[in-house]
Amino acid sequence: MEQSWRQAKSIFGLLLSAPLFWLAFFFIVPMGIVWLYSFGENRGLVDIAFTGTWKNYARALEPLYLGIFVKSLYVAALTTFLCLVVGFPVALAITFAADKWKPWLLLLIMLPFWTNLLIRTYALIAVLRTEGYVNQTYEVLWTNAGGLMTLVGLAPLGEFQPLDLLHNNFAVIFGLVYVHLPFMILPLYSTLDRMDRSLLEASLDLGAGHFRTLWSIVVPMSAAGIASGILITFIPALGAYLTPDLLGGPESQMIANVIERQFKRANDWPFGAALSFLLVYLTFIGIAIQGMLDKQNRGRAA
Repeated sequence: MEQSWRQAKSIFGLLLSAPLFWLAFFFIVPMGIVWLYSFGENRGLVDIAFTGTWKNYARALEPLYLGIFVKSLYVAALTTFLCLVVGFPVALAITFAADKWKPWLLLLIMLPFWTNLLIRTYALIAVLRTEGYVNQTYEVLWTNAGGLMTLVGLAPLGEFQPLDLLHNNFAVIFGLVYVHLPFMILPLYSTLDRMDRSLLEASLDLGAGHFRTLWSIVVPMSAAGIASGILITFIPALGAYLTPDLLGGPESQMIANVIERQFKRANDWPFGAALSFLLVYLTFIGIAIQGMLDKQNRGRAA
């Protein structure tokens, strides 16, 4: 038995060696190089000297860049909150749907993953632009309403003015919610589907209303799913690049767009690396907070 276990461990180690090599060579080593760049200085157009300086991090904490970090945190937090508000009822509806409909509803949630993010973003541009589908619908309603008012003898509505839905903060947040909503719904559904429904029946039998049962029973029981959904929604939203770049204007840029400009246009790799790793540090802090909260919840449950 002991010999077979040793053989199993060797087979397990052999199978694990390939993904560990891939992780080290294509993730840890490149990240380590970028981390070293954050302590370097530009020497000429292409040369970087690793001097161990902290001035790139000090520059990243200047009011200009600190303000962009704060704005990115705000946009990511608002996106996460909206995804939670929209996603929780959707996950709850899927949980209590008939068994024959659950696979189809989950398929609809996962369907956007089958399409490239760039294509989905351009589709949003077609919807939100000045001549897009939203404004076309709005123009038809405006024209019909104006004709009706003229018909009944009231003053006409005046000239139609299209809604300004693109290249602003609204478009960025709308696009981020659209992109990241499935990341919130799926962990919520996974937790709610394992919920003990007899507790809901007991709560209702004891006189609690549906809203109180939802708030006092369902929400605490789904705390793990909420925490996971918040984490895997907030972190990608914080580092989002494509959505703010295509849907936002000059005042709607997030920290990932600033990082891209440092690497591509400004050719300041050390400063771009410092900004990148500040984003990584914020991600680690978020994961640590989520881990501590999860540990506290497990302690209370025990």
